[in-house]
Amino acid sequence: MKPFVVNRYGRIVFPYNFFPALDFSVFETLEQFAAVIRRDFEEKAPSEADIVARLEGGGYKGRYELLRDLALDLFWTNRYPFTMYDKQPMRWRDVPRQRGDVFLPVFKPWEGAELAAAIETGYRNLVPTWDEGTENKIFRILFDVFRHKKGAGAELSPIKPTVAEILANPKNLTYHLLAWDPDYPGYSWDDVIEYWHHVPELEALMRQTMVLHNEYRWDRGQMRVIEVGQLHDDDFVVTYRSRNDDVGQFIRRVKGARRVRPLRPKPADARAPATPYPPVDVRARFGVMPKLEALAVYKGETVCTNEDLIRNAAYSWSPMTAVEIEDKTGIRQRLYTALDLDHISLLAAETALAKAGRRPEEIGAVIFCSCTSSRMMPSLATWLSGQLGMFQTHFSADIVAACAGLPFGLSEAIRQLQEVQRPVLLVCGEKFSDKIGTVRTSRMIFGDGAAAIVIGPAPEGAPPDVEYYQTYASGPMSEVDSIIWPNPEFDNNITVHGSQVRALVKRYLTQMIRELQALPHPDGPGSLLEAIDLIVPHQANKTMVVHYAKAAGLATERLYFNIDRVGNTSSASIPLAIYDAVADGVIDRPMRIFAPGFGAGAVGGYAVLRLDPAIVAR
Repeated sequence: MKPFVVNRYGRIVFPYNFFPALDFSVFETLEQFAAVIRRDFEEKAPSEADIVARLEGGGYKGRYELLRDLALDLFWTNRYPFTMYDKQPMRWRDVPRQRGDVFLPVFKPWEGAELAAAIETGYRNLVPTWDEGTENKIFRILFDVFRHKKGAGAELSPIKPTVAEILANPKNLTYHLLAWDPDYPGYSWDDVIEYWHHVPELEALMRQTMVLHNEYRWDRGQMRVIEVGQLHDDDFVVTYRSRNDDVGQFIRRVKGARRVRPLRPKPADARAPATPYPPVDVRARFGVMPKLEALAVYKGETVCTNEDLIRNAAYSWSPMTAVEIEDKTGIRQRLYTALDLDHISLLAAETALAKAGRRPEEIGAVIFCSCTSSRMMPSLATWLSGQLGMFQTHFSADIVAACAGLPFGLSEAIRQLQEVQRPVLLVCGEKFSDKIGTVRTSRMIFGDGAAAIVIGPAPEGAPPDVEYYQTYASGPMSEVDSIIWPNPEFDNNITVHGSQVRALVKRYLTQMIRELQALPHPDGPGSLLEAIDLIVPHQANKTMVVHYAKAAGLATERLYFNIDRVGNTSSASIPLAIYDAVADGVIDRPMRIFAPGFGAGAVGGYAVLRLDPAIVAR
């Protein structure tokens, strides 16, 4: 988990965006690790020569762009110390010679004085972008680190030699500190987290600058490289130690001859079902009709705006403005919570039961839908049952259907209703904020929230509040794996592959519209689609959903969105949107709603609901 913090200025901060940390337990080979390093550090970072060439070509509009490139280059240069090693200066006489867990960096001869001079001159010739004082402070720190570094970024090796290995060739070059002060000033964790600047881009860059300074916490002007064969007992060198046990085990794995686990088998070609799965007509299929008795929600209490994302721009992010983020996603802010997922789900459930006037002993089943629950035993549904005081239910279980959680949950609730013939509690909850890490595409989209619905048996002869439902799953593996969590290849962060998500949304939304066009209007001539009063889609990405809705022939004014205020909350997004549609007065009377969802696992589904705004707990 990678939780956010709120600093003393009330600003939201993502520490993992500034303190690189990888999960080395998932790396079997050096090639796997190298692929992650390329993605996180190298693909965005210019080399030393690239920066100078861009300067000479007039490619920088102002000082900020140069500063950001300089920081990216230094994060790239420090990619292995950041992720693998802690640096510890020691007197040469005290350095253990035979231990396998103490390393020394080794350098090739490299002269960067000419490049440094060109960068210093280029910076002076550029105009300040926002704040000359802050930009100059950042430059002083970054440039001091840059001009005193002893190796080119491309030449560094991830596995550093042990002391015995580097001594095998006395000509090997390593760090020599002519002076070392253990109290040399640096920046604490609080200094980094509590930093504030009115320009979001400079706030992020200053935090990155502090972290880079701490990688060389000594007088860098007193640092040189020396042949290890020329070291004397009182000379200070910089030893490297594994950051944690997982790094140490990884180094032993790649230096040894450990067998690599077999590759997974290739997926079979995806084949369409022999016959289509028709939508379920609830009135025709079931004897006990579902009645929606209550809807309650819990929204995250911490706002994360697009500007907040920029304040937290990670070293691996491409720059985007707040307007560009909104244009791409339709989101201005997302809501996060400091509470646990089970806690916000419980709060929503308690409110829904109170609104419905139902006691715990009346509930026959509890269904919990989520793709972000880390609780496996007991399931969150059984935990909720116990917390709510339900001594026994007929059925309490979790469903992992991601963004199609509501239609999947409603389908199971209606089936359970036939057996228990008493109310069913359906809870949809997600907490994404601590599972995103440095993946910007996910950070732009996802939020936290929970919703609970009480579905009871309708009175004899009353029409169902859920008229039709449909669920789908699977597809080509590229779509099934379009959204992944945990993803070892992205440090176990939630990962979104946008092109594949767009493919599955287009496929499912087209299929849904065709099905509704083929179903009869319940009150007269025409199709069921024509009988829909309002479409409340899964709040995935407004720009994307509007695009494919138009392509499917839907008028955008028939769609309701609240994603601009709450983000994408996956299984909770449709009930949260229904809640806000009631609060906004869009649903101001009993209305027929089409609620489609689609997402990870190539799942999809929809429900056609008749919703009375009076059931919403306000």
